[in-house]
Amino acid sequence: MTGSQLSARARVTTIDNLETANFDLLIIGGGITGAGIAREAALQGLEVAVIEAADFASGTSSRSSKLIHGGLRYLERGEIGLVRKTCLERKEIRKLAPHLADSRWMVIPFRRRAALMSLRVAVTTYEKLGAVERQDIHRGWSGKKLKEMEPALNPKRFRHALAYREYLTDDARLVLANIRSAAAHGAQVLNHARVFRVLTTAGSADAVLVRCQHSAREFRVKSKVIVNATGPWVEEVQRLEHSESRRFLHISKGIHIALPAAKLPVNNLLVLRAADKRRIFAIRRGPVCYLGTTDTTHTSGAQHWPEIGRRDVENLLEPLARYFDIDPVRPEDVVGAWAGLRPLIADPNTRNPSELSRRDELLVGPSGMLSVAGGKLTGYRGMARRVLASVAERLGKPLAKLRNEPPLPGGDFDGDLQNLSDTIAREYALSPNTARRLAQLYGTEAAQVLALGKTTLAPGSNAVTGEIAWAVRHEGAMTLEDVIYRRLRLPLYELNAERNLEPVARSMANALGWDAAKTCSQLAQVRSRMHKDLAFVTDETSLPRETPKFRGP
Repeated sequence: MTGSQLSARARVTTIDNLETANFDLLIIGGGITGAGIAREAALQGLEVAVIEAADFASGTSSRSSKLIHGGLRYLERGEIGLVRKTCLERKEIRKLAPHLADSRWMVIPFRRRAALMSLRVAVTTYEKLGAVERQDIHRGWSGKKLKEMEPALNPKRFRHALAYREYLTDDARLVLANIRSAAAHGAQVLNHARVFRVLTTAGSADAVLVRCQHSAREFRVKSKVIVNATGPWVEEVQRLEHSESRRFLHISKGIHIALPAAKLPVNNLLVLRAADKRRIFAIRRGPVCYLGTTDTTHTSGAQHWPEIGRRDVENLLEPLARYFDIDPVRPEDVVGAWAGLRPLIADPNTRNPSELSRRDELLVGPSGMLSVAGGKLTGYRGMARRVLASVAERLGKPLAKLRNEPPLPGGDFDGDLQNLSDTIAREYALSPNTARRLAQLYGTEAAQVLALGKTTLAPGSNAVTGEIAWAVRHEGAMTLEDVIYRRLRLPLYELNAERNLEPVARSMANALGWDAAKTCSQLAQVRSRMHKDLAFVTDETSLPRETPKFRGP
C-alpha cells in the first residue's frame, strides 16, 4: 500500500474530485481524531472527504508524549471503564502497526520496597484489565538488576523500581498512517486547505466552502454529514455553523524538551515526580531523551505553536538532580522542544487541568454538524467508532462488523522491530541507528522508501534521500516544515537537526519544482521556527525565581 492518493503533485486533481463529488461524510480536521474517523468510515465503504487547514497532525497530534498507554493514573481515580478500554486498545494498535507501538518498559523508581509492593497491586489490576500476556507481566528491579537496566539512576536514593509494559509511538506518523489508509480505501484527503464557511440547505449543514492555502483556489465540498474534529479549534469551527455556539473546552498546554542521551542516559521509559507531585516521563528515543509533560491552563486560544517558557523548562529539569547520578543539566543543554494543546472537556467543579477527565464528547449543532472533542491518543479508534455510529444513524446505513481489519501502512510484520531493523541494515548496508530510525518511521515500507532514492545518506544530512521523495509522493508533504517536523521528526529526535535543512530543502525543491526564491523562503521559515522552539534558552524574563520545594518522592 503506497497511498499515492496523497501525492502533493496530484493536488489539483484531488481538489477537482472534492468539488465535484457528493460525499457521505466530510471530516474537518486531519489530526488523530479526524484520521481515525476517516479510516473507519472508508473501511465501511462510505464516500469520505477530509479537509485539514494546515498539515496532517500539525496541532495536538504531533505534540504528545508519544505513548500508547492505558493510563495507570486514571485507575487511581476509579475510571476503570476508561482504563479497560485503553488498555485493550493498546494491543489492537500494536497489531495494526507494530512499528508505531514499540513495546518498552515503563519504570517507576522507589526508595522503599514497601511502596513498590503497594503499587504492584494496582499494576496487577491494570494488567488484568488489559489482558497482558505472561511474558509482559510487570517485574521488580533492585540492586544489580536495577543498576544494569538504569545505571544513571541514583542508587543511594532509589534502590527499587517497578517495570511494566507500555508502548512508544510516533504520534504524527500514526496520524499519517491512518490518513493514508483512508486514502487507499477511497477517501479524498487534502491538507493546507481551510474551511471558511459552513453552508446549509433547509436548515441542515450539507456543504462547506474551502480555500486552498497554496493556490488560493476556493471551492465547495458537498456532504450528507459533516464532522468537526479540529481539536483545540473545534469551537472556532462550530462558530462557522452558529456564531453563538457555547464554549465547552478547557484548553491545557503540555511542554516536552529533548536532551542529548549522553546528558541523560535513560534506557527505558521512566516515571519521575516533579516538584508539584505531577508525574512526568523521561523517554529514550535514539540519540535523545525527552522529558514531559507539563499540564497548565492555556488562555491564549488555539495555536499551532504555543509558547515554550523557560519556567516550564526548568520545572521539567528540576527532578533530574534528585533521580539521577549525573552532571547538572540546564536549559542551555536542551536540543529540542515542543508544546501542544489538549482540548479537554471543561468541568465547572475542576480548574486544575491535570484533574480533568480525558473523556470525549460528541455535540450536535443547530444545523446538524457533529463536533467531537476530548479523548486520548490511545483511544482514538474507539472514539472514531462512536462518532461513526452517529454518522451511520444519520445516513440510515447500518455499520458492518469489520473482520480481518487490514494493518496500517508498514505494519504487515510480526512485531519484531529489532529483526526488521537488522534486515534493513543488512540488505541496504546502513548503520544500525539509521536502519532503526527507518524501521520505526516506516515499518515494512522502509524498503520502498529506500528504493525511491540512494541508500546512502543525503550529503550533509542524516536523512535518507528517498524519504523526501516519499513524503511528497505518498504523504502529502507540501512544505519544508511538513517534512522536517512531521515526516522526518528531526527537530524532536536529533541532536543537530539544523544541519539537515539545506539538503532536505534541495530535495524538496527538486520534487516540487521550487525556484531559488521559494527554497530560500522555506529555509528561512523553518530556521525561524527552530530558533523559536529554543527561545527559552536566552529568555531571562522568568529569572530570578524560587524553585518549588519538593515534598517526597
